[in-house]
Amino acid sequence: MTDDLPAFALEAPNQSPPFVDRNFFDEDVALREAVARAGVDAAAEDLSAFGAAYGAAEQLEAGRLANENPPRLRLVDARGNRLDAVEFHPAYHALMARSMKAGLHCSIWEHAGDAMTPRGHVARAARLYMLTQTESGHMCPLTMTSASLGALRLAPDIARAWLPKITGRAYDPELKPWWEKTAATLGMGMTEPQGGTDVRANTTGATPIDGGYEITGAKWFMSAPMCDAFLVLAQAPGGLTTFLVPRFRPDGAKNAIFFRRLKEKLGNRSNASSEVEFHGAFGERIGEEGQGVKTILEMVQLTRLDCAVASAGQMRFALAHAAHHAHWRRVFQRRLIDQPLMRAVLADIALEVEGATALATRLACAFDRLAEDPAEAAYARLVTPAAKYLICKAEPPLVYEALECLGGNGYVEEWPMARLYREAPLNAIWEGSGNVMALDVLRAVSRAPDAAAAVIAKLGETAGLDPKRIGLDVAPGALQERNARRFCERLGRLAAAAALAEGKAGLNEAYAVARLSSEAQCQYGAADLAGAEDRLIERILPQAA
Repeated sequence: MTDDLPAFALEAPNQSPPFVDRNFFDEDVALREAVARAGVDAAAEDLSAFGAAYGAAEQLEAGRLANENPPRLRLVDARGNRLDAVEFHPAYHALMARSMKAGLHCSIWEHAGDAMTPRGHVARAARLYMLTQTESGHMCPLTMTSASLGALRLAPDIARAWLPKITGRAYDPELKPWWEKTAATLGMGMTEPQGGTDVRANTTGATPIDGGYEITGAKWFMSAPMCDAFLVLAQAPGGLTTFLVPRFRPDGAKNAIFFRRLKEKLGNRSNASSEVEFHGAFGERIGEEGQGVKTILEMVQLTRLDCAVASAGQMRFALAHAAHHAHWRRVFQRRLIDQPLMRAVLADIALEVEGATALATRLACAFDRLAEDPAEAAYARLVTPAAKYLICKAEPPLVYEALECLGGNGYVEEWPMARLYREAPLNAIWEGSGNVMALDVLRAVSRAPDAAAAVIAKLGETAGLDPKRIGLDVAPGALQERNARRFCERLGRLAAAAALAEGKAGLNEAYAVARLSSEAQCQYGAADLAGAEDRLIERILPQAA
């Protein structure tokens, strides 16, 4: 009976091979050029070795396993004793161990000096850009730990005590007092159910006691609950204030931090996000009472940079995977990569990734220079929210379009695009949604109009564009709140065009035509790329072009 059945094929025909064992640095022309423009010695930073390690099949498999086996909350032990512990799959721990050894959580502070001025943003951004292509969820505690010192330095004694643990590179996942660990990680709890983004509506209270404060209340989102301490906003007698709330009290007893549950999220499944209650939890004040928002923004500015960098990296992975598939897949007797309409789509996606990569790296460069250069400080203040808005909002539709390049395979869970598509919206929400970013740009303009005008004029000069002709007029009365998103996006686009103009690839003209002209299109593959299509295709995966 079985003789009449066709033999089962051992290998499915006309499928692209797995996109593994790649070098996320060597194969990425745009990243290499952006890093070089910033003056970073890629060889000295071992960026090629990092790119090979994070593009390896083993590392990519760890990312898959960490997401398919998400963390679990253990509230109590077998005897009913309260634990409030988060358990992770071994793959997650392996990812954390490698990334902490590489210094993703601390490298900008290792040579910060007595003034606590972070250094090395561009080199770290390049690593983060590659890391997020392997697995994005474990980026959360790394980002918050790195950024935490931005706020902690406002309490110098606390910063000095924690610095050796924050800069430790030997990952220690054990739940025990931070001073007993080889390295510590920090999380953050800002938002509450009734306020969300409006943190001034927070009701969590802080009562002064000898040696600190007692924190009582709840948080709707507290990121990375497995961390060793959390920066928390609470209402002190003097108003909303930032506190450092550790998992263990100074006497070694477990602090009164109780988790309600872990959030079940659309994506970012390897990472734990929690609801939490504080019942007289011990905390130490960071910054002055009543200055909580100002203090926490010292941290948030750094995390926003990471959001932009990570989204650019995820966009790059989507593009590379789509181009890889198009290189191998044959349809209508030709490779997809050779078919004019597919080339138009891939080139248009590539243009967006080129702009995002150039802008994110240029912003990281500004962070490296802002302490000594007022113009770079003004650039960072104005462009950070615009870059986060633009890059993070661009990611979901771009990932979808790249997913479609794989056809039905892109929609199947065994392929990486489905997980990436679920991940894509997160960075646009985290650390301030789109409206928050647009309003932040308006605040930056209103508080320092001359500085903002100078930044925009310089961007226009570099990009060869007239800012007013593309809607970037900062004259009194010209900028209204209802147009904030338009202004923010246009500012981000101008900054990306300027960043591309600083390079030698000659893509700024194509970017300006496709993204800033009146003929700009909303769907990938429909834009006029000013003759840059072949050049863009060649730069995606040079060895496969």
